[in-house]
Amino acid sequence: MGAASSTAAVYAALASDSLVAISKVVAAIVTGSAAMSSEAIHSIVDTINEVLLLYGIHRSRQEPDTDHPFGYGRELYFWSFVVSLLIFALGGGFSIYEGVSRLLHPVPIRSPTVSYVVLGLSFLFEGSSWLYSLRQFGRAKGSLGFFTAFRLSKDPPSFMTLFEDSVALLGILIATAATYLAIAWGCPEIDGAGSIAIGLILVATSAFLARESKSLLIGEQAYPSIRQSILSIANAQPNCLRANGLVTVQLGPNQIAAMLSIEFSDAMLAPQIEEAVIGLEKQVQAAVPEIVALFVKPQTATTFQVQREHSLGKRPLPDAHRPN
Repeated sequence: MGAASSTAAVYAALASDSLVAISKVVAAIVTGSAAMSSEAIHSIVDTINEVLLLYGIHRSRQEPDTDHPFGYGRELYFWSFVVSLLIFALGGGFSIYEGVSRLLHPVPIRSPTVSYVVLGLSFLFEGSSWLYSLRQFGRAKGSLGFFTAFRLSKDPPSFMTLFEDSVALLGILIATAATYLAIAWGCPEIDGAGSIAIGLILVATSAFLARESKSLLIGEQAYPSIRQSILSIANAQPNCLRANGLVTVQLGPNQIAAMLSIEFSDAMLAPQIEEAVIGLEKQVQAAVPEIVALFVKPQTATTFQVQREHSLGKRPLPDAHRPN
């Protein structure tokens, strides 16, 4: 997902959520509906979330400095994690609380026509934003399935806006059904039950988004295609016997650090190895612009394997391979 397209999707969601939040707040005050109140809080939280995502995008684009030599790409992952927690704490928590309160103390819905009009307009606004996010994500995912694309994506705004809009549409449908049934059956408790249902959906969504954001914040590997590209370039180098292995860390949607182990020919001298490494770095960064740092470690395949197994906790590091 390109940075420009995901940012545009966030702006589209922000415009939609702002209009929807205002209309739902007014409707919640007029009707006294618990489900509408939950929807109003949901939309307010979504609006705040889009602002935080835009702030995270802005911060992640800062240039590297002395304190952050690899840049600020993970700012976006941090704020994406904060957004997922807000959906749980504010959106889901308030909706469940409001629903339980109305179950214990039922309040009849006033002016239901206002609810229907606002919910209908909200569905149109949210639907427009959802279609835009869906098209943007569809272009980015290519032939991958949607769930696989969500799991592999390194750009949280691209899937967060789509998830938020999807949940918003589902919440509108639940609020509409709860309002209609509460009035048709003369049972205001259904309004509270609808609010609880919206809250549970928000909690489940928050848990999924938090899991994905946390994984990126801790540090995921780059896409398999990128790792394969780097290894192919390394193995094609003159005097390179083999590329032993590669470790990559995603620092941001378009920022990757890579550590590459290579076994060079024994006939090469230190200046020749240095020249080969410089040439390799240039080729890799030309082929994969997302690489912001490439560290090349000359070592034999045996040494690489021993240290790899040690790092994975499979066996202790022999004295011959310990650093001095």
